[in-house]
Amino acid sequence: MAGILNTSEVDELLTLVGEAARSTEASVRHFIEPAAGTLRTATSRRHHIVFGRRGSGKTSLLHKAGAELTLDRRPIAYVDLETFKGHSYPDVLLSVLIASFKEFKRWLETAAVYPATKTSFWKRLFGTIPGRPSYNRKDTADLAKELDNKIKALEKELYAPEQSDLRIVAGHEGTEGVASELEAGMSSPVGGAKGKASTYVDVKRTSEVEERFSKSKIDFLLRHIMEYQDLFRRLRKISNGDGFLFLDDLYQIRRDDQAKVIDYFHRTAKGNGLWLKVGTIRHRTNWYVHGDPPCGMKIDDDADQIDLDLTLEKYGLAKAFLVKILRSFFDTVSLSSVSNYLTGGAIDRLVLASGGVARDFLSIFRKSVTVARERGGGHRGEKIGVEDVNMAAGEHDTSKREEFKRDTLDSEAGPLDMEFQKLQHFCLYRANCNCFLLDQEEKGKEVELVHELVDLKLVHLVRSRVTVSKRQGRIYEAYMLDLSQYAGARKRRKLQIVEFWKQHSVETLRKISLIYSPGSTETEMAEDARLESSNRSKKTKQGDERQLVMVFDEGRKEEG
Repeated sequence: MAGILNTSEVDELLTLVGEAARSTEASVRHFIEPAAGTLRTATSRRHHIVFGRRGSGKTSLLHKAGAELTLDRRPIAYVDLETFKGHSYPDVLLSVLIASFKEFKRWLETAAVYPATKTSFWKRLFGTIPGRPSYNRKDTADLAKELDNKIKALEKELYAPEQSDLRIVAGHEGTEGVASELEAGMSSPVGGAKGKASTYVDVKRTSEVEERFSKSKIDFLLRHIMEYQDLFRRLRKISNGDGFLFLDDLYQIRRDDQAKVIDYFHRTAKGNGLWLKVGTIRHRTNWYVHGDPPCGMKIDDDADQIDLDLTLEKYGLAKAFLVKILRSFFDTVSLSSVSNYLTGGAIDRLVLASGGVARDFLSIFRKSVTVARERGGGHRGEKIGVEDVNMAAGEHDTSKREEFKRDTLDSEAGPLDMEFQKLQHFCLYRANCNCFLLDQEEKGKEVELVHELVDLKLVHLVRSRVTVSKRQGRIYEAYMLDLSQYAGARKRRKLQIVEFWKQHSVETLRKISLIYSPGSTETEMAEDARLESSNRSKKTKQGDERQLVMVFDEGRKEEG
């Protein structure tokens, strides 16, 4: 069917938007700064922790910063920590070290020595050529060889003990595992034992052996830290400048290990010409643990933060930024103004549905085009409208659920899912509103879960300070339940939608009925569900009775 959305240009637009929805090295060409100076800060000689929800642009910023530094021939290494999800400490640290050294070795063998005339490399990845000349090939080759030696030593330490990575399941299985390993010729951790060992090693002994293996790896890492520091000093000397290590998605590795990994790299980097840029989600990360000694990097003291979470609280800024991103794609395929394809209400609804997250904004936009195409114009017109976005937002819930599963461990998913069900129930059945209030003074695990749900994009902060007339002296934060929970196929009739970005909504948010208590129980949910079921049954019964009366009346008429 012909129409403004059914053109080859729009097809090309959807392809570009789909590709950009996943951050890659190639996507840096479409990078839009969320705020002036963000990129300059990310490339400065200072340790940084970059905070942002999934899809907020952390990876895009790190890739763009890496590209800028590479064009300046600065040593860089980018490591995606999601690769090591589920790895235990210290194996996870060994793995990240190996990946980091491999990336620096790759830089030495390519960007450090490739001449500007090798345009097949420079323009393909960066769109332009470097302004600085290449470095001494002999020096770079020598350091690359040294890095290769370190990589092999680390891999040996990582993989060899893997044969002895014991897991105590049951007494008999545990002892059999120990006997099997010793028979294979296990070395130093148990005194260089060789030959066949007794199969009656007790569980306590097995635990001691396992502990020794872990301790052996940690000792290896501690013994070699000075050698690694020397490598980065040599790297700085070769390049006549500092290097940069980008560790993306720190939240993907176990929480108990996050500060330990960061601490080791911080000690290795400090004073040796290496700067760390760590991307992560705020409420799913432990970047610093106070202790004797402390572990990790402390914000403001050891590292600065870059916050990419442009929440719905700053609605005007979020809308301007997201529309600017979309307009850049329109310009690429030579399409006219965005407003020629979306109604004003649809643009606002897209911002609302995305929670201010760029990737979600683009993904829901693509789905909205499909929805609008399928309905084929009609009385609502050819442009993408509010209802199209509502349907697309409902469909997008599946993607959010998949991200939820990927970003949470089994032990975390249960409590988070239960807290979300309670919030969802409170908004849809008790407050009958898309927003709820949380007392700023509230503490405890359930409040932490609410903050994690914000980072997981199932709940969105809309105002950080709200007062309620009947709660003098209390300050509340206002949150919005994600649009996908009450739009599209899940559309809930007569639900009050608070337009919190408009001035007239201030009083609407101050209602005492919107105050959410994290201690609300499953019993309340069950009681509400019982009442709703009872009401439905009554309505059904009343409908059946009315139907019977109608049938009876018809029968009397026929008899008459």
